Amino acid sequence: MLHTMSEGPARRPELRDGVLTADLCIIGAGSGGLSVAAGAVQMGASVVLIEKHRMGGDCLNTGCVPSKALLAAAHAAQAARTARSFGIDLPEPRVDFGRVHAHVHGVIGAIAPHDSVERFSGLGVHVIEGAARFLDGGTVEAEGQRIRARRFVLATGSSAAVPPVPGIETVPFLTNETVFDLTECPAHLVVLGGGPIGVEMAQAFRRLGAAVTLIERAAILPKDEPEAVAVVRAALLAEGVALLEQASVLSVTSDGAGVQVTLSGQDPVRGTHLLVAAGRRPNITGLGLEAAGIAHTPRGVTVDAGLRTSNRRVFAIGDVAGGPQFTHIAGYHAGIVIRSALFGLPAKVDYASLPWVTYSDPELAHAGLTEADARAGGLTPRILVQSFTGNDRAQAERATEGLIKVVLGQGGRILGATIVGPHAGEMIGMWGLAIARKLKIGAIAASIAPYPTLSEIGKRAAGSFYTPSLFSARTRRLVGLVQRWLP
Repeated sequence: MLHTMSEGPARRPELRDGVLTADLCIIGAGSGGLSVAAGAVQMGASVVLIEKHRMGGDCLNTGCVPSKALLAAAHAAQAARTARSFGIDLPEPRVDFGRVHAHVHGVIGAIAPHDSVERFSGLGVHVIEGAARFLDGGTVEAEGQRIRARRFVLATGSSAAVPPVPGIETVPFLTNETVFDLTECPAHLVVLGGGPIGVEMAQAFRRLGAAVTLIERAAILPKDEPEAVAVVRAALLAEGVALLEQASVLSVTSDGAGVQVTLSGQDPVRGTHLLVAAGRRPNITGLGLEAAGIAHTPRGVTVDAGLRTSNRRVFAIGDVAGGPQFTHIAGYHAGIVIRSALFGLPAKVDYASLPWVTYSDPELAHAGLTEADARAGGLTPRILVQSFTGNDRAQAERATEGLIKVVLGQGGRILGATIVGPHAGEMIGMWGLAIARKLKIGAIAASIAPYPTLSEIGKRAAGSFYTPSLFSARTRRLVGLVQRWLP
């Protein structure tokens, strides 16, 4: 999101015959909508921003921010448990979950002013707090106010999807929208779904003192490299998470004060709390999309490569656009819309270097193509793999469980990279840049990495590309010949 203040007074929407007119009307004040609003108004556009719930959307209030704050608390507890490996003996940490809750919401509160109505009103954005719906292809209504704009941006995000499991509607369950309101740690948390959210929450609550069972109908983290997922799986099991993969859920029922999950061919699982982390659904209900001629499916609003909908005056960004569901994608989409809607410049999405991170411990980060993606595309990739066991910094920090896997195309061009290990999310950016700039592996091999750092693992993997030729019999013969001729 843009955080700089504009110079001089911003252009404001105008009220004409009871209708508010603007250059841009944005529906949804999550990360994507706020990025468009801040950028557009500071570049001279008049902007109306409509939000029916909370400014900052899912990311600030029920997603990225609270989840990472909870993970940080869980990491602190686990650090106390593992301190003995460094020669430091500490007692088992006592987790005060009420204070953990206060920490999580304190973090939200610290960031909230950046996303507030007051801040955006100060920038010159006309903020309306209420539900929006299209009346026609060029008019929106919110809180009794009609708005007409040159361009509209749908940035309404997504919500937790509830799987069609018999009985689930009869039992209380948590989602990312409610789990961070807990002030007491669950005695036994049952997690449905082994994607990033399910994995992160399973590990966090286990570290904070809950018994945890994670149920996944296929394999956890199915979009990631299997070798990397195996490292995360081993970490979950080592910490005591009961992991049930390839498990089909038949029904969910109440079990006294808790829940019972009945599985096909396995014993039922009983827990005190149920967390549903089984995917997301786009927020499109009640928007009047049909009245505006905006095509959509259950996956979201239909957009072209420039994020335009079937109504050429309307763009859709972020989760509601039906593509990759990451906060940073919403921010990326915002830049594309600003270029197109404000300057009329051609701009299209390109996910070739898309990074994503699962914030487990160890972290799992990826950019570009996996090996399976490359082979499915008809390529015969060359694969480079290096383990953190050969990294001196990882040895010093006793964090050697992990690896880097690099997928190369013809001529050593970098197509994809996966890192599973400490701070993997902080290291994946370089690989995303390399993919976006179509660099070859030699660019990484020739770079200078500070010692000792975890990021050296990338340079080491890159160097291994040249090992067969550098240390071949041909090279030895060449060196011998040159040495005889050198003075």
